Amino acid sequence: MSAVTAVPIRPIARGSVLKLWIALLLLTLAAAALAWWTTAPFQRTTTASGLQYQVLKAGEGPRATSNDVLVFHYEGRLTDGRTFDSSASRGQPMVTPPVGLIAGFEEGLQLTQAGGRYRIWIPPNLGYGPGRIPPGAPFDADDTLVFDIEMLRIVPDAAGMWQMQQMQQMMQQQGGAPGGPEGAAPPGGAGAPEGAAPPEGSPGRGRGRGN
Repeated sequence: MSAVTAVPIRPIARGSVLKLWIALLLLTLAAAALAWWTTAPFQRTTTASGLQYQVLKAGEGPRATSNDVLVFHYEGRLTDGRTFDSSASRGQPMVTPPVGLIAGFEEGLQLTQAGGRYRIWIPPNLGYGPGRIPPGAPFDADDTLVFDIEMLRIVPDAAGMWQMQQMQQMMQQQGGAPGGPEGAAPPGGAGAPEGAAPPEGSPGRGRGRGN
């Protein structure tokens, strides 16, 4: 009959146990950081109104305000990926203050910075709403609209100038006013599109906020 020899297990020193727990904690933190880094491009932020947005590329400087004039490219899509409007298809950016547009687009524009790229999801209550759909628009009042925005330039505190020029242009078109101030230029600079009113089907048409 063979004898069983007991081999005592040496106790682990307290310092080693502490090092083990620290190593496990660091591994956990590293895994969490890696998970956040890999999913960050797909994460959405939801505002109090229900608008959702992603920062695809961070911009610089202050965020746009309702008193600024913005120069930007945009593409509008449905959630199934179908594009219904694009400034690039017209060969020029949109130039407008972030006011007088559908509520979700106004809010989304004021989350942007110059040089940044953004994606916003506009729920129906912040979109056109019943009775406000532009003629021929390929979406319904209950559709969520997705917009990619590339903010090219933000002209600070230019909304007053913009409104004055728009009124002058309207009066000139109606034949009720002489030419505007000598040397007046679009607030977006020399390259700004002339009379940059929102085109048909864009977020500025069918004006009005959602219910």
